[in-house]
Amino acid sequence: MTALTPSLLAAFFYFGGMLYQMLCLGKRLTVNTGLLRGIGLVALVAHAASLYLQLMTDQGFALGLFNIASLIAWLIVALTLLSSLRAPVTSLLLGLYPLALITALLAGLFPHEATTLPSGQSGLLVHILLSVLAYGILTIAAFQATLLAVQDYQLKHKHPTRFIRTFPPLQTMERLLFQFLLCGEVLLTLALISGFVFLENMFAQHLAHKTLLSCLAWVVFGVLLWGRHFRGWRGSNAIRWTLAGFLLLMLAYFGSKLVRHLLVGA
Repeated sequence: MTALTPSLLAAFFYFGGMLYQMLCLGKRLTVNTGLLRGIGLVALVAHAASLYLQLMTDQGFALGLFNIASLIAWLIVALTLLSSLRAPVTSLLLGLYPLALITALLAGLFPHEATTLPSGQSGLLVHILLSVLAYGILTIAAFQATLLAVQDYQLKHKHPTRFIRTFPPLQTMERLLFQFLLCGEVLLTLALISGFVFLENMFAQHLAHKTLLSCLAWVVFGVLLWGRHFRGWRGSNAIRWTLAGFLLLMLAYFGSKLVRHLLVGA
C-alpha cells in the first residue's frame, strides 16, 4: 500500500469534520462534540498510517519539508482533540482540520521530497522529535493567540460574529494559551539541549541561522512567561509576544528548509 491511499482517507475525514462544523455554524446548531472527536480520531489513524509509510524508508527516516509539516499538523490535531476532553476547544478544529488536510495531501502527493536520516542516529532522532513536539504545541499557541486577538477585537467593538460566539470565554482561551506556551517552552528547551548534546556543532554554517532563530524564539517565549508570572501580562501583550516568538520559530525551521530546497537544492 502506498502512502497516498491513507493520506486521501485522512483528507476525506478531515474535510468531513470541517464541513460538519461549518454546517452547524451556518444553521446555528450545537456541534456534537462526540461525533466531531470520532471523525477526528478516524482521520488521525489514517493520517498516522500515511506518516508511517512516508517517514520509514529503506534508507532511513524521510524528514522532508512536507513530511515534517504533515507530522506537526497530525500532532496539533491530536493535542487539540485531547485537550477538548477537559476544555471547550473543539471550535479550534474548524481551522486545524483544513491545515491537517492540506499537509496530509502534500506529503502524500510528493513522496520523493525528502532527505533521509540513517536509522542508527538515535540521538539526532530524539532531537528532531522533541523539536517537532515543541513546534506542534507552540503552533497551537500561535493559532489560539490569533483567535484570541479576533475574539477580543470583536467583543470590544460589540460586533461578535456567530463563529466567534462559539469560542470559550476570553479567560478560558487565555489560560489555555499560557498552558500551551509553558509546555511548548519546556519542550523547546529540551530540543535545544538535545541539539547541543547530539549534534557536533549547532553553529555550523548550515545550522547557524536555525540555531540562532530558535534561541531567539526561546528567549521571547521565556520573557512572555516571566511577564505573565511576575507582571500579570495578558491580552494584547500576550498575543504580540506569542506571535513574535512563533514567527521566529517558523523562520528557524520552515524558512531555512524552504530556502535550502528551492535555492540550493539541499
